[in-house]
Amino acid sequence: MREVSDTKKEFKKLLRPAVFTLGGALAGLGYYALVGCSTGSCAITASPVNTMLYMGLIGWLLSEIFGSQKA
Repeated sequence: MREVSDTKKEFKKLLRPAVFTLGGALAGLGYYALVGCSTGSCAITASPVNTMLYMGLIGWLLSEIFGSQKA
């Protein structure tokens, strides 16, 4: 019984960073599609993969900031 509650705690612990990272990556894809870089010389927004990776990293970092607050 104890192992099940430990597994649930680990799942909840990993869920927030996963959701924030996925949300950041989707926001990056949206940013690439709507704003992007018309000349192709922008380091981050020239490629959808670069934009998604960068924004996913930002999302993961934000999950650490918001996850550290205790109620």
